[in-house]
Amino acid sequence: MEFQNFIIFAGKTKLRIMKPQEWYNNNLSDTKQSLNKVNKTILYISIIRILLFVGCISTVIALWSHSIQTIITGACCTLIPFLIMIKVHSRFFIRRQWLEVKAEILNKELKGLNNDYSEFDEGKEFADTEHLYSFDLDIFGRKSLFQAINRTCTYIGKTTLAEWMKKHLRKKENIEERQECVRDLAERNDFRMNFAITGLINRSENNDDSDIRKWAETESSLTKSTWAKALIWLVPSINIILLVCGLADIISMSWFGLAFSFFVILSFSVIKRATALQEEYGKKLKTLSTYARLITLAQNEEWNARGIKDIIKRLEIDGKSPAEALNALTKELDRLDLRNNQIMYVILEGSMFFQLRQMIRIEAWKDRYGKYLSGWLEAVGELDALCSLGTFAYNHPGYQYAEITDTPFCYEAEELGHPLMPKEQCVKNDALIPSRPYFLIITGANMAGKSTYLRTIGVNYLLACIGAPSCCKKMKIYPAQLITSLRTSDSLSDNESYFFAELKRLKRIIDMLNRGDELFIILDEILKGTNSTDKQKGSFSLIRQFMTLKANGIIATHDLLLGELVKYFPDQIKNYCFEADIKNNELYFSYKIREGIAQNMNACFLMKKMGIVIEE
Repeated sequence: MEFQNFIIFAGKTKLRIMKPQEWYNNNLSDTKQSLNKVNKTILYISIIRILLFVGCISTVIALWSHSIQTIITGACCTLIPFLIMIKVHSRFFIRRQWLEVKAEILNKELKGLNNDYSEFDEGKEFADTEHLYSFDLDIFGRKSLFQAINRTCTYIGKTTLAEWMKKHLRKKENIEERQECVRDLAERNDFRMNFAITGLINRSENNDDSDIRKWAETESSLTKSTWAKALIWLVPSINIILLVCGLADIISMSWFGLAFSFFVILSFSVIKRATALQEEYGKKLKTLSTYARLITLAQNEEWNARGIKDIIKRLEIDGKSPAEALNALTKELDRLDLRNNQIMYVILEGSMFFQLRQMIRIEAWKDRYGKYLSGWLEAVGELDALCSLGTFAYNHPGYQYAEITDTPFCYEAEELGHPLMPKEQCVKNDALIPSRPYFLIITGANMAGKSTYLRTIGVNYLLACIGAPSCCKKMKIYPAQLITSLRTSDSLSDNESYFFAELKRLKRIIDMLNRGDELFIILDEILKGTNSTDKQKGSFSLIRQFMTLKANGIIATHDLLLGELVKYFPDQIKNYCFEADIKNNELYFSYKIREGIAQNMNACFLMKKMGIVIEE
């Protein structure tokens, strides 16, 4: 229980749950202390290494007049400890790197608890203005929901999390399984921390995962080549025979030299292929060793969540861990690096045709394990994304997991707030959509909170549908497809007007409803790109069509006449508003939702305050 401690009162034990900020601060303090100790140790080892090196030189000079055996013995007395210190020194450097990354993570999390997510990846490459909801709800980009949640340490994890947020779950059982996984990971601070550090120390480039998949899918030719297999056996066999015969004076040693030289020259025929393998895939494939470490960490845990157990089970190959296979590939690639040393190149190629041998071994590995590689990457990506959701859940202990119902439609929430707003500024409201079809019509003045309320509804609905806790006291939802139209803009490049862009969006919604899709629709000021008469007529018709197609959603508008729709649909429409109260010639916003249609509009009042004459 890494985030729990015990306090003793009057002989009784009381369990206290450590708050996230306290846990991060305590760990940061311990990490800094450990880092200081490691830095001191590295300094001491450096001094010892210098002294041993100087001692070795001094010993050789002092014993120069003695026998060579005495000189070597004396030198070894200091040289051997010197070499040992080099090994110890490198281990402490690795330890320092680990602690530095840990301290960096802890500092970021402490900033995140204060709503500063600027040091986290914002995922701007995933932003899509045509997406069903992500652009409108600020899911990606600066100060986005993705930036607040993302704690991934691998590129595949980052893309997996983004896909989850772009395409939320639609089935009750899938959401509940994801919730169980998130709960399990939220309780494992040490695991999440170790997982993140391991991944960040050796984080891959953006295109590594796709390139690895590409390599795994390419056809292996050398393993099927008879001449290649024959060559790697013939070369060492011929060398051994010629060497033995030469040493036995059966033939001249020059035959061995000629054969050796011929094989070195012959190896140039495969050098281009080996170089291409190294340059195109070598470094990227070595990142698999990082995935192997992450897999090992996950397999060493005793999981409670069925979903995580299933992920771990998918990693097994005939009951064996893929970590062993991935480490084996890394070793083969490391051996291939020996060709970069010119002396080693001549020795290895002349004696055993080393490059060809290693390429065959690497292709043999691909033939055996390549088909599993995509599955391993996906599993690591899922674990990484789940760690992000687990950290989000741990960092917000007051957030609640939604109850998921399979009876359409339902959106019930108490004290709903926007997760990206600071606590001191976040005004919470309730939301109720009890059945299908059903719409909330939200009227209100400018700046009164309508748009923020819509985004609060949408963002928390998305959080619930990806299995994360939502910023609320209580929530119950039915998982329909979320779709929004809050931020429609014109397009100069496509010669597309603002109004036409909005119509395209609405047509998309209608088409989806006609296909039978279950939608949760959130609209802000529909048909705002046309005149007021057309707007009213079109809005009335659109909402009537929504009712016919049994849709659910929320519509915010300045048009108070839309509130009259409740007369036609008394059981399917509910009016709410955000008011701007004028007191002592000043404008006040409560940002609290109220029943009914808005009465106070603030445009004229603000214009008067700015000195613009308004005719009565």
